[in-house]
Amino acid sequence: MSSLERVVGAYLDHLEAEVGASVNTVAAYRRDLARYVGFLGASGVGSVDEVRADQVQEFAAWLRAGGSDRPALAASSVARAVAAVRSFHAFAVRDGEAVENPAARVSPPRQGKRLPKALSLDQVQALLEVPDRTTPVGLRDAVLLELLYGTGARVSEVCSLDVDDVTAQLDDPDLGLRLFGKGRKERIVPLGSYARSAIGDWLVRGRPGFIAKAARPGPALLLNSRGGRLSRQSAFNVLVACAEEAGIAVPVSPHTLRHSFATHLLDGGADVRVVQELLGHASVTTTQIYTLVTVEHLREVFLTAHPRAR
Repeated sequence: MSSLERVVGAYLDHLEAEVGASVNTVAAYRRDLARYVGFLGASGVGSVDEVRADQVQEFAAWLRAGGSDRPALAASSVARAVAAVRSFHAFAVRDGEAVENPAARVSPPRQGKRLPKALSLDQVQALLEVPDRTTPVGLRDAVLLELLYGTGARVSEVCSLDVDDVTAQLDDPDLGLRLFGKGRKERIVPLGSYARSAIGDWLVRGRPGFIAKAARPGPALLLNSRGGRLSRQSAFNVLVACAEEAGIAVPVSPHTLRHSFATHLLDGGADVRVVQELLGHASVTTTQIYTLVTVEHLREVFLTAHPRAR
């Protein structure tokens, strides 16, 4: 193991044990830094204090360009990788492994402003009507969809829910649902009547049959066919299949329902700071991109409906 690899390992341990970064964040940083170590190794760099600023910049360009053995990464992915490298080198300086941070002044590539894709209300309604609620699988899928759209939660947050996280809310609608977002940051979101009803039906008529198949029954709310916790990938597959059955032609992912949740709230008059809290965004700036979506929608309506718009 090179000196560079050792310090990367210490940094990742630091993220998990001291910073409390999410499993997904640590996994992404692990991938980015593995690429970084490989790139530097090819240039003969094996120690963190040997790295120069121009090499960090070259690494970002290398990721963006791609090659015969690897795909070119999008600007957003390169930006994340640069952020991981900058944070790693800052850690190395604080830990006494290096004198300076060569990535401190390296800027990630500029990203175009991307508007989130939101489904229309009719599309969401069609999607939510797909699960067959007379079957155990349909009852589970209904809970997944109702929670994703009804709370704006990330798919990882929904899949990590346990039965004990939701049982109290079934009897008391005033109780919110506790979610843990990025960095284990806690927030409370309301649980609407449709979601509560779907969860109640699943717990009574669906989940017991799934639990019976489990080698080791666990506390997870949403289960797979073997009785284990439903994974993020399985949840994604469920959503894609339901969207296809609903006749939705655009690509749909769990984040699409999160976007739709935020956009429909703002369209309905919700304050952007309330939406920020519901989504668990650290900064209102992140949430404000959804206001651009609603302005664009207003513009489209104006252009199609007003006689002197064009």
